Amino acid sequence: MAIPLRDIQPRRTYPYVTTALVVINAAAFLYELSLGSRLNGMLQQVAFVPAVYDEPGNFIADNRSILVSMFLHGGWAHILGNMLYLWIFGDNVEDRLGHLKYLLFYFACGWAATVSHAWANPQSTTPAIGASGAIAGVLGAYLMMFPRARVVTLIPLGFFLRLAELPAILVLGFWFVLQLFSGVASLGARTSEGGGVAFWAHIGGFVVGLAVGLVARALRLGERPRYR
Repeated sequence: MAIPLRDIQPRRTYPYVTTALVVINAAAFLYELSLGSRLNGMLQQVAFVPAVYDEPGNFIADNRSILVSMFLHGGWAHILGNMLYLWIFGDNVEDRLGHLKYLLFYFACGWAATVSHAWANPQSTTPAIGASGAIAGVLGAYLMMFPRARVVTLIPLGFFLRLAELPAILVLGFWFVLQLFSGVASLGARTSEGGGVAFWAHIGGFVVGLAVGLVARALRLGERPRYR
């Protein structure tokens, strides 16, 4: 699978929120590593579990667990992949929306992603963790805001690797199509104990990001003024 390394899209402001999110995610992951054998017990207590979602009296606990789960990860590959995508694409979305709106947008995408996962896996007792749903929203917004931006991408070709500059609409569009097909396929194979990739979290977050990006583009939010 192709791996984006960086984008070629200038920004005007420093991405304070994106930087803070990366740092907090990294700190949370290091804390997870420090727990050792106690980690699984901690996840069962504080992470989001679809099977208990919407039970009476769980509203506050469910939403708190959604927030906590957005900063937890299941391994080095999980967090490194998520942070790479967030760092590459988050700065420009933050630049366009503004720091506070971007932060609220990020959490909204994470919430929508987690609810989408719960809908697709209502009986699952496996904790759902990771920032990928929120980051999928960032990708959707980026696609709407900067469809022609160039993304430097590492493409494996057998035993060889090639660098190529590809348009964001191709890189992110292809990523979403893979999530969509995988998500539809997973509906027929879901189990109460199923783990793995939360494809519907990616789909839900991405769709919300597309919608917000479309509105921001229509309203020309954060665009540079044009002079004649």
